[in-house]
Amino acid sequence: MTKVNKRLAVLVGCNYPKTQYELHGCINDVVAMRDVLVNRFGFETRNIELLMDAPVEGEGSSPAVLPTGANIKAALSKMVSQAEAGDVLFFHYSGHGTRIPSLKPAHIFRQDEAIVPSDFNLITDMDFRQLVNRLPEGASFTILSDSCHSGGLIDKEKEQIGPSAYKTTPLIPYKPKTKSIPFESILQHLSSLTGINSSDIGTHLLESFGANASLKFLVPQLQSDLFEFLKADEGILLSGCQANETSADMNPMESGGKAYGAFSNAIQMVLKENTGGLSNKQVVIKARKVLEAQGIDQHPCLYCSDRNADAPLLSQPEDKPISVSAI
Repeated sequence: MTKVNKRLAVLVGCNYPKTQYELHGCINDVVAMRDVLVNRFGFETRNIELLMDAPVEGEGSSPAVLPTGANIKAALSKMVSQAEAGDVLFFHYSGHGTRIPSLKPAHIFRQDEAIVPSDFNLITDMDFRQLVNRLPEGASFTILSDSCHSGGLIDKEKEQIGPSAYKTTPLIPYKPKTKSIPFESILQHLSSLTGINSSDIGTHLLESFGANASLKFLVPQLQSDLFEFLKADEGILLSGCQANETSADMNPMESGGKAYGAFSNAIQMVLKENTGGLSNKQVVIKARKVLEAQGIDQHPCLYCSDRNADAPLLSQPEDKPISVSAI
């Protein structure tokens, strides 16, 4: 019996409803991506896990799994654990991002990237590096992060399309919300939960979340080499912006349109306009052009090995779209 490779996905949308950090388009982003994965890339619905902090518009039911830090990491860990050679893994995150002071001695003035789950239990670049390092040979893991400061979200992954100094002329009749929560705001929020007077964010995360906190704060620095980049791997990051930039949450309510993340929407437009296979590099370049044409000043980036830069997005054949097939 011929083995059929699996296509597995975890999609996370965080709108942070009824908070001062509320966004509007993140759940729409991942629901739209679910449809594309099924209809174009051959994923089966049963192999796609959605984590959201509000019901899908029009569906009414409460979200089954909330996008807390522990839940997101558990879903990603389960997906990686199921992977075998030839499998295609995908993680789409739409929500807030942030930057935190780096703990690496060699980068004392640097900042590291993280995403902000619904409970503020940060998932950092080291967590994504550890997941990529666990991949079996021959499997691929593509991350699409529509969040602020998402460039470099897989620690030490090779930069293929990096920062751009080009500034876009604003064309939008309203000011979009940025998908970023400043480090100081996260520290203040966590301090209010722990009651500890400390500027060390790791202290608060460990106090609040214990063993579910990021590996960046759990693993002693002497053991951090366990998560070092060792060789070209199968991690692929399509980031919504550069590490020092913000990503936009578009909410065209006045015109009656649906809210969406600017980068997620640009990816959707690129795929709609190009029905055949596109390489990871082509997708990011075309998404940059879409955002530029829309007057949105953010620059998507690509981080992966040289080979994966030219590999088709989610292993789609270049000559024709993938049709759904049973696993």
